Amino acid sequence: MTNDEMMKIVAQRTGLAERGVSAVLKMLDEGATVPFMARYRKEVTGNFDEVQIRLVRDTFAQVQDLEKRRQTIINSLQESGQGTLELLELVKKAATLPELEDLYLPYRPKRRTRASMALEKGLAPVADLLAQNREPTVEFLTALVNPERGVNSLEEALSGGQDIWAERFSETPRVRQKLREALSQAEFEIKATKKLRPEGEFRDLAGRTERWKALPGHRLLALLRAQDAGEISWKLDLPEVVVRREGVSTLGFLAPCASVQTAMADAWSRLLRPSLENELVKEAKQRADLEAVGIFSKNLAEILLAAPLGPQPVLALDPGIRTGCKVAVLSAQGELLDHAVIFPLAEMGRQNEARQALLTRVQKFEVKAIAVGNGTAGRETLDFCRELGLTIPIVSVSESGASVYSASELAREELPNCDVTVRGAVSIGRRLIDPLAELVKVDPAALGVGQYQHDIDQKLLNQHLEDTVISCVNRVGVDVNTASKALLTYVSGLNARLASAVVEYRAKKGPFRSRQELLQIKGWGPKVFEQAAAFLRVRGGIHPLDASAVHPESYPLAERIAQSLGVGLADLTGNPALTARVSYSDREWGVDQLTFSDVVSELARPGQDPRQDFEAVAFDPLVRRLEDLKEGMLLNGLVTNVTAFGAFVDVGVHQDGLVHVSQIANTFVRDPLEFVKPGQKVRVLVLAVDPQRQRISLTLRIP
Repeated sequence: MTNDEMMKIVAQRTGLAERGVSAVLKMLDEGATVPFMARYRKEVTGNFDEVQIRLVRDTFAQVQDLEKRRQTIINSLQESGQGTLELLELVKKAATLPELEDLYLPYRPKRRTRASMALEKGLAPVADLLAQNREPTVEFLTALVNPERGVNSLEEALSGGQDIWAERFSETPRVRQKLREALSQAEFEIKATKKLRPEGEFRDLAGRTERWKALPGHRLLALLRAQDAGEISWKLDLPEVVVRREGVSTLGFLAPCASVQTAMADAWSRLLRPSLENELVKEAKQRADLEAVGIFSKNLAEILLAAPLGPQPVLALDPGIRTGCKVAVLSAQGELLDHAVIFPLAEMGRQNEARQALLTRVQKFEVKAIAVGNGTAGRETLDFCRELGLTIPIVSVSESGASVYSASELAREELPNCDVTVRGAVSIGRRLIDPLAELVKVDPAALGVGQYQHDIDQKLLNQHLEDTVISCVNRVGVDVNTASKALLTYVSGLNARLASAVVEYRAKKGPFRSRQELLQIKGWGPKVFEQAAAFLRVRGGIHPLDASAVHPESYPLAERIAQSLGVGLADLTGNPALTARVSYSDREWGVDQLTFSDVVSELARPGQDPRQDFEAVAFDPLVRRLEDLKEGMLLNGLVTNVTAFGAFVDVGVHQDGLVHVSQIANTFVRDPLEFVKPGQKVRVLVLAVDPQRQRISLTLRIP
């Protein structure tokens, strides 16, 4: 199949215009990135966004995989001499992988089976007779009895023929398709095993009856995990009457003889049912993985794009009990200025000392905010800080992944003279200053915003999470003079080597003064510059647009717009009143309207951060532990994770509560992420508290 033919298939599957699909595939082949195409090649793609571009990329990869498998099958059939013209034509026309595999199954090399051994004994005539729905007579079977070939009785002759017929039946494409569809509609019972823990996470699964077609993806992942743990058992099956009805409908006769009925039942239980169940589970698992990855990606995007405090001095605390609370004071740029250990908890008897240590540092370093990790003793430490009488924001910050960062090679490079406890406190503080810049240093899977993340396809997960990080980083843009190597790695067109080269150049030559200077970096050619430059900001540089998202290739257009208004480019930049006076004409400007509109919009508000303004959440000061919660309480909360079955909310008691999907809104909720997002501040009502199981039930449906 040619690339053009595959392009048409991609367009058909995605529902996108062929012109745009073709353009995307061509640019991908030339090394263009998704953010670059979505932002700066709208006129070429037809204004595809990042989601559509990634859909084209991923669908094309799927089509390529199908074609590779198709060619492998064709080669195998031809090498084995089984590739008839009719069969090869069917293989070439197969549109899906299951259809392709069904066609290949009868010819696929396999281990010795009961059918193959029966064929070796010369029992094919029995199977041929059964294929005509004719019952073998005693005389017919007697003629096939041959002890030298291992056929010692009439029963063995019949049984061998039935084995051959059963295998042929189970490998017939139309039979598999019919029974596959019937099995997908089946109901199944989930049974407890002796290993099921009465208070374990899977206890609510046992005893349920589910319909396969309607099984939610998140429940399938839970079932598979529980099955792997040996705590439950389940299988997909069909009643014999259904198997017979669906099977007979493909055979061309209405009433199967007794021997065919026996062979059909054997084919189902021994060959078809396990095979089709595996196929259905595999397909459903792939769908569930995609759903889980989609939720994970959306959650991750919200966490990464959380409102930053901005470049201000911060005091960060990593709470602890026995070993104390680690304190780190950071500059506005996140550099470590001072660190210490305090003991703010009353039981340690050193609260006055801790109070003085914090107040002294807040005054000395002109601290503008305090970040408190939300781990063990986090709430107590937060309340202690709020009792200091300070007027600055005191914020609870998620510690998820902080320990992963503090023990990493990157942390050792950034803070070589600090131990892991100090690095953890530094990470907490930096997360408040700029969540995106700090969280990109941590494996996204460690941030605690996934759903069954360890059970899903890791390659798929990593691809989608990397796409999400890249999207977020390039949506915000990166200050080339302050960004870490970790952050620069995710910039469009860059990799770890090129990011390191930026940092090394900056260390030797000092801050960049212009985007054009990027071309002096080792390894940076015109292509890298094209893909990366517009996403890198040079603040306070030579050219007024170097701090904006205007691509350098559009600088001449911006200058012509300024000239048409009779002002300098510096006067036009950041002046919405002036840009509002500009109108589009393709003959006047010589560019497409999409590019023109984007340039004018960016000129009006250059380098605008798309993230929301920072706002702290205040927990109820009387609620510190699970035991403090009572049914009917109204509380402030912070959404920490969203799944297909609901949202988890931190109400300040070290245990997130669950807002079930049915309690999110007064209307039907298909996707919880349409109503709530990680990092969102909410007001919740306590429905129930289960201290034994450490569970809190909440609702957003407040009367």
